Amino acid sequence: MTMTDGGKTGPEPPEEEGNRNLENAVLLGFLAVLVGAGVWLLSTMADVRKVQDCAAQGRRNCETIEVPERER
Repeated sequence: MTMTDGGKTGPEPPEEEGNRNLENAVLLGFLAVLVGAGVWLLSTMADVRKVQDCAAQGRRNCETIEVPERER
């Protein structure tokens, strides 16, 4: 006795190309947002680490000082 594939003899129909392109664009956008969020998070963590290192050394003025740019 042999097993059959349920009467399916032809190949599967190809996916719609437009749908695949849309899925790829959505995934690319999601990946870009994910990478951007990761870069922001790492930058924020580095800033916090610098402030914590400064405070651990016993310094009192560890906050970042924002200096406005001068126009010439």
